[in-house]
Amino acid sequence: MAAVIRAVFGYLFLLFMVRVVGRRPGKQMTPFDYVLVFFMGGLTLTPMVGNDRSIINAVTIVLTIAVTHYALAWLKQWSPRLGRIIDGVPVVLIERGQVLDERLEGMVVQKEDIMAAARDRGVERLEDVEYAVLERNGEISIISRS
Repeated sequence: MAAVIRAVFGYLFLLFMVRVVGRRPGKQMTPFDYVLVFFMGGLTLTPMVGNDRSIINAVTIVLTIAVTHYALAWLKQWSPRLGRIIDGVPVVLIERGQVLDERLEGMVVQKEDIMAAARDRGVERLEDVEYAVLERNGEISIISRS
């Protein structure tokens, strides 16, 4: 039973840490971001497994994490407020052509990240972006001035 409690705690702790560290677009994740995610996962796994290296313990931990993930997904669907807490909300980074520097800093997004998303949409200059929104899934949506 201790392994199950450690698994639930580890999953919720990692989810919390990823929300605290911030979200970045998946296409724009740097090697630092990947290392952070995998390193945190590895560090969390060690205390979960502890000294018990049995297959049953490993399967129990994996199943516990899967059930916890499913339960959170169900709770997010049941309570939109909880969904906003867990997944966040879209954040406007550029509004009516004005870069909102405080939001960029708060979300740890650089103008270069917005330009990368803009170039994907065929927009060549930051001045041509009417709106840029950091979506809940970490992607940056671009609405050009045309």
